[in-house]
Amino acid sequence: MRAAVFQSRTGIDPDANAARLVAAMAEAKAGGADMLFTPEMSGLLDQDRKRAAPHLCKEADDRVLAAVRDAARHHGLWVHLGSLALKGGSDGRLVNRGFVIDDKGAIRARYDKIHLFDVDLPTGESWRESAAYAPGERSVIATTPWARIGLSICYDMRFPDLYRALSDAGAELLSVPAAFTVPTGKAHWHVLLRARAVEAGAFVIAAGQSGRHEDGRSTFGHSLVVDPWGEVLLDMGEEEGVGFADIDLARLVDVRARVPALRHRRQIGAVETCP
Repeated sequence: MRAAVFQSRTGIDPDANAARLVAAMAEAKAGGADMLFTPEMSGLLDQDRKRAAPHLCKEADDRVLAAVRDAARHHGLWVHLGSLALKGGSDGRLVNRGFVIDDKGAIRARYDKIHLFDVDLPTGESWRESAAYAPGERSVIATTPWARIGLSICYDMRFPDLYRALSDAGAELLSVPAAFTVPTGKAHWHVLLRARAVEAGAFVIAAGQSGRHEDGRSTFGHSLVVDPWGEVLLDMGEEEGVGFADIDLARLVDVRARVPALRHRRQIGAVETCP
């Protein structure tokens, strides 16, 4: 499988963002890719909720999703559209939803981000995802012609139980689209993604947002492809663009044979606290 990764600097205009996605898909296809992976919030990145509100809609009405589906059909390219902000949460909040789209433009899988990022950082940055977004409630694996892909989004990477569930269910590749902050990215991005790959004995593809965005935020970049041994096959640094990596599932078979940790997993009982 030849994977393409789009590292973007998504802005506040969904139509402009859609155009960048479509151009990235053309570049991916020209580079021989079978599937393109895009970051979290590929359609709109705007922390000004009043300004963003007119662009938010339900899945069926989202112009970015429609443009990507049309381009997937046109190019004959699979896409993991990392996520979009959409109306549709059961309690009236938005959902942060990723899509796997096949080469005919059909949606093969949907995943709503389970773990939401609520934090006050020493830099003064404050994030309250749960104020606007409802959490997802189920883990998802998408079946493609090349691999079974376990879906997740950004902050999910800090919760290894999700990736244990995905690998126990047969995931061979873990997709982690993100819009990671710079301070936490410098400290944790590489080590967490390499750990998830090693723990699951799986490939990891993490397409990230990068740079200074129109809404004033900064994201870490360094979109990664990591193999099951924890080796970094692609690190895109900080620039926007499309990168490529070749995924050989024979590598996964070899690593899982050498370190058969998945077969050795056991249920953990109640914790005994000793006085």
